[in-house]
Amino acid sequence: MKKHYDVVIIGSGMGGLVSANILAREGRSVCVLEKNNQFGGNLQTFVRERTIFDTGVHYIGGLSEGQNLYRYFDYLEILDGLEFKQLNKDGFDIITFDNDDMEYPHAQGYFNFTKELVKRFPEEEEAIKTYCTKLQEICHKFPLYNLEEGKPYGNDADIFQQSAKDYIDSITENEKLRAVLAGSNLLYAGEPDKTPIYVHALSCNSYIESAYRCADGGSQITKLLIRRLKEHGGDAFKHQEVVDIQCVEKQIVSVTTKQGDVISGDVFISNIEPKNTLKMIGEEHFRKSYHRRIQQLENTISAFSIHIVLKPKTFKYLNKNYYHFKDFNKVWKAHQYTEESWPETYMLSMGVRKNQGEWGDQLTAITYMRYEEVAQWKNTFNTVANKNERGQTYEQFKADKADVFLKELEKKFPQIRECIQSIHTSTPLSYRDYIGCNKGSMYGYVKDVNDPLKAFISARTKIPNLYFTGQSLNMHGILGVTISGVVTCSEILGGAYLIDKINRKKTKEKVIV
Repeated sequence: MKKHYDVVIIGSGMGGLVSANILAREGRSVCVLEKNNQFGGNLQTFVRERTIFDTGVHYIGGLSEGQNLYRYFDYLEILDGLEFKQLNKDGFDIITFDNDDMEYPHAQGYFNFTKELVKRFPEEEEAIKTYCTKLQEICHKFPLYNLEEGKPYGNDADIFQQSAKDYIDSITENEKLRAVLAGSNLLYAGEPDKTPIYVHALSCNSYIESAYRCADGGSQITKLLIRRLKEHGGDAFKHQEVVDIQCVEKQIVSVTTKQGDVISGDVFISNIEPKNTLKMIGEEHFRKSYHRRIQQLENTISAFSIHIVLKPKTFKYLNKNYYHFKDFNKVWKAHQYTEESWPETYMLSMGVRKNQGEWGDQLTAITYMRYEEVAQWKNTFNTVANKNERGQTYEQFKADKADVFLKELEKKFPQIRECIQSIHTSTPLSYRDYIGCNKGSMYGYVKDVNDPLKAFISARTKIPNLYFTGQSLNMHGILGVTISGVVTCSEILGGAYLIDKINRKKTKEKVIV
């Protein structure tokens, strides 16, 4: 490891790796420092009984030729070597409810999306078409979403001040259709009185355009980004947790890792949680108002997940995701569960192999869980690089929760217990320790229509040579954090210059399995 770089990046999540690749391509010497034994943040995978599970990336949108994520990946030169499987075009997401045998699909392509929902709601065709038009109109107002130069947050104040629930309620009186249109809101932890319509639109639009799963896990994206970074002269180091950031006269001069290495640089980019970044630098280096605003930002809720290794040839592969609710009136309220009512919703997804056949080998189910439920174990930390058992009470807590969760899954999939070879769980502490998100937050900070600027964090910080990137900066998800990397690098290189470089890149054919 060199002792000085043009750019030092703390954390190797998608935003950090995109930033690293862009700046290395521009001739900067770049170093990425990662605390874990695996790069990638939410792109990390883990293996149980030789079965690959994704940590956070269960499907990706906007990847068909010419679409936004495809074009960003093409510029980064990672399309060749990535393998995907396109989800069911007539229903990549299926919305379902207890006591209702009907399955309500979200189909790919807006024409198809409309057609499939009109079959279920023939009297609501106008409302469905109005909804589809609105989503596309909103997305066109975000320049970087469309690979155009401009402000990352768009220019229309109205879309920041209308909630997703209020908009959906305004276009139809049909309560079941309202629930179906909002049915995948676990994608962004939607709240009825807070979540803006633009968050719903940006989260859903790219999947409606096209939806894919990564064959054999999302870590293939990380591996290619690391490979391209090294081809352009950049460095990336695992097991190098940054524990101190040195600031002298309003400039970051170096970082110190847990291993004792000191790396200096001209520019520093933090891909770790902004609250943690400021704590490491020291409150005294920021205006009190700025430091207080960041520390007081509300985190989105966390999650509890069960990861099931299936017995061979017992559970057929599902080329779609399920979003299930106990009742259609729970769609915006599932995060307000009680101990007795938990879980009120879940998302079920399956991994796909490169040679995927008729039978699945694993599935993951995710539901909401508040950090407070595991707060009694908050002083224990457990990663692959640093094992730390949390004790028998924690293990019993997880086992009890998994059993309750399985009982809910059995309502939709009655034979599922008979198909289980082994079951593994993740709690808010798992996400906190492996991903580095504050209190295990699923999607960074809450975006609130009642105070639109509150959660806005600029890539530029109050220290001239320190920048932020990642899901807390812009939007979450693979597309959101890719754009956050572009936002950060635009501040360094110039927005017009960078977007022009990205748009001048010729496309290549991606591999679909």
